[in-house]
Amino acid sequence: MLALFAGAGGRCRAVDAAPPAPVVWKLDHLRLVGGRAPEVLGAPRVTAEAALRFNGVDDGLILPVDPLAGMAAFTIEALIRPEAGGAAEQRFLHIEDERGNRATMEIRLTADGRWALDTFLLGGAGRRALLDRTRLHPAGRWTWVALRYDGRRMTSFVNGVEELEGEVIVAPFGNGHTALGVRLNRVYWFKGAIREVRFQARALAAADLQRAE
Repeated sequence: MLALFAGAGGRCRAVDAAPPAPVVWKLDHLRLVGGRAPEVLGAPRVTAEAALRFNGVDDGLILPVDPLAGMAAFTIEALIRPEAGGAAEQRFLHIEDERGNRATMEIRLTADGRWALDTFLLGGAGRRALLDRTRLHPAGRWTWVALRYDGRRMTSFVNGVEELEGEVIVAPFGNGHTALGVRLNRVYWFKGAIREVRFQARALAAADLQRAE
């Protein structure tokens, strides 16, 4: 990223500027998430691994904030551990602004305890879902998943490995809400744990994405 500053003689020159720091939500308690007090649905519990575990039935959090507001490009990363035995369709992150623009991160769970990542963007006339049910990952393991949007193309990743991409144009989000562990309208509950969610106001390179050890 470049910035301009005036040097000797009033001449401007470009210098490298530090990229914006990510917004990091650590889910190790229920009091505050991202500096906001959440509405707690059900009884999600803090695990010994400093994460929140959702029961897949009625556990969730709703926050009065849209962390993507105003971003022309962004990257969302989440450290999740889906569990076997949940519903076939589950939403673990749902962001929606007051105009109905939406970003979701979801899983599709198989009967034998594997899951596929499903990501979705909706903004005005633009919409795109990225899902390949043959790209399966084992439940019960901590896994970083990511949704990247560069202003014209969205891409999904699992542990830093690109899975799918597609073109879509969505306007920057406005003010809105975020749900964790469930969709905002309280359906498609997530069974598993979430330890951390990160938001960055730029499209990260694959090499810069988080990966599980």
